[in-house]
Amino acid sequence: MANTQGPQGNYDPAGSTQMFRAFVDEAPQGRQGQRQAASSGPRLGVIVGVIVALVVVAGVAWLALK
Repeated sequence: MANTQGPQGNYDPAGSTQMFRAFVDEAPQGRQGQRQAASSGPRLGVIVGVIVALVVVAGVAWLALK
């Protein structure tokens, strides 16, 4: 185990302060990538849903006019 010290020189036996700081420093970059990937997912789903709905409406109209 590494003997690490906190910001005021307090002994931190688990090194959790150092791990927390590493997590906080990395988090914004990871979240940005997740936001970009997540924003394209729902948009694609809506587009596919609209296309499927149009095909169903066109099929029902075709059967009604036949």
